[in-house]
Amino acid sequence: MVTRREVIDDLRRQIERLGGTYGSRKFLPFGVLALDRHLPGRGLTLGALHEVVEHGPAAEFAGSATFFTAGIAARLKGPVLWCLTRRDLFAPGLMKVSLHPDRVIYAETNRDADVLPLIEEGLHQKGLGAVIGEVSRLGLTTSRRLQVAAEASGVPALVIRRWWTVAQKDLTKLPTAASTRWRVSPVPSEVVPAGGLKRGRWQVELVRCRGAEPRSWILEACNAQGRLALPADLANRQDQAQVR
Repeated sequence: MVTRREVIDDLRRQIERLGGTYGSRKFLPFGVLALDRHLPGRGLTLGALHEVVEHGPAAEFAGSATFFTAGIAARLKGPVLWCLTRRDLFAPGLMKVSLHPDRVIYAETNRDADVLPLIEEGLHQKGLGAVIGEVSRLGLTTSRRLQVAAEASGVPALVIRRWWTVAQKDLTKLPTAASTRWRVSPVPSEVVPAGGLKRGRWQVELVRCRGAEPRSWILEACNAQGRLALPADLANRQDQAQVR
């Protein structure tokens, strides 16, 4: 019996052959089969706007969303424009996910509202691998402009939603025109009997995606090549690919 997923995948392949919505776009696979198979195009759409939000305790100070985003940028070719308002981005930490500081161009402003024009301007430039911005507020109109600019350039716009107050956090829940919205939170890693630290783990939630349903996965954090992985002890669990 043909499943709903197989029917949808077949329709997508037909659209691709016709040069439709997904036919002219490029994608970056995560290298995790369960995740890639769920996404339209079997990977992250490059010429598109994507949001990443930190979740969990003390999320305003945590760095899972930042490393998740840096891991994506690290696997793309070319310089990365990183637009921000605070000097709390630890460049040596980015090297742990393969994003060398020499590849990063920092664009710092004093106001959150100035970051979005920087992202858009970056998307109009040639030669960049990705444009990353850290903002609290991202409205529908602005996000549509970024989505259009990303589509025209073929460069992904990766927006990390940050906040320091409850009011700013509420802004991250408002709708935008982004192609995907990801929510990343740290979870306990595997317990090792002899002590020591194992590779970190994240709960990676696809909160919204054009052409796919919300879903979440427990994944190992980005490694030194910027790649995620499916934990071996969780790979066969039925709830690993649970539909939210």
